[in-house]
Amino acid sequence: MFDHTASLPPLPGVGYKPQHYAEILQDPGPVGWLEVHAENYMGDGGRPLAQLRALSERFPISVHGVGLSIGGEGRLDRDHLARLKHLVGWLDPASFSEHLAWSTHDTHFFNDLLPLPYTEATLARVCDHIDEVQETLGRRMLLENPSSYLAFAESTLTETEFLRAVVARTGCGLLLDVNNVFVSATNLGYRPQDYIEDFPLEAVGEIHLGGHDEDEDDHGAPLLIDSHGREVADPVWALLDLTLARTGPRPLLVEWDTDVPDWPVLRDEAARAEKALSHVPA
Repeated sequence: MFDHTASLPPLPGVGYKPQHYAEILQDPGPVGWLEVHAENYMGDGGRPLAQLRALSERFPISVHGVGLSIGGEGRLDRDHLARLKHLVGWLDPASFSEHLAWSTHDTHFFNDLLPLPYTEATLARVCDHIDEVQETLGRRMLLENPSSYLAFAESTLTETEFLRAVVARTGCGLLLDVNNVFVSATNLGYRPQDYIEDFPLEAVGEIHLGGHDEDEDDHGAPLLIDSHGREVADPVWALLDLTLARTGPRPLLVEWDTDVPDWPVLRDEAARAEKALSHVPA
C-alpha cells in the first residue's frame, strides 16, 4: 500500500509565487510552509526547479495537483502521473493533494475543475483513481472538496457522505477548503455550518482559505465565484474559527492565485491565519 503520510506543521502557509521568492527568503513572517502547483514544476531543470529546491531546504512543501482529473471517466493520464511521480520523488514534499473534480474527456483537457454527480458509479471511479495515485506515489494523498455552482439531480449521496465513503475505501486524507464550503453553501442554498458539522473532520490534513468574488445569477440571487483573487472574506474567517474549534490546529494555507499582490499583503493574510490558529487549544 503506502506508508508516507502528510506531515506539514500546524502553521500558516501560503501558495508560492515566483515573484515573491527573494522576499520569502528574507522575511517570511509567520509563514511556516509553502504550497506549489505540481504542473508548474514538471519540466527538466531551469530557474523554477532551482528555486523550488532552495525553498525546500527552508520550508516544508505541499504539492497541489490540478490536472490529474481524479473524477474523469477515462483512465488517468499515465504520462502526467509519471511526471508527478518524478517530481514527488526528488522533492519529497510533506503533503500531496488533488481536487475532487474532472478536467479531461477523451483526449481533450479543459482548463477548469468541473463538478461530479455523487453516485455509486462516480464513487467507484474516484476511489479507483485515488488508489492508483497513492500506489504510484507511495504516499497518502489528500482530496479537496470542490466549490460548486450547481447540483446534479442524479446525485444519491451528499458531498460529505461521498467524501466519507472515499476516505473509508481508499485511506486517503482530506483537504478542507473553507472558502469552497462558503461558496458552495451560498450558491446552493444551505448553511455552511451544517456542512462543517457533517464533514469527516478526523481525516483533514490541511485547511485552505482563499478569496471569492460576488455576483448575481439570472434571478438576482447571490452567486459567489471561487476566484482566489482577493483577500479572504470576513464570513470565511468566521467559518474557519468554527472549523478549527472542532479540528484543533491544522496546517492552514492562504491561496491567492490571480491578481497576486505584493508580498507584504500576502504576508499579512498569513498573519491573520496565524492569529486564528493561536486561539485554538493544542
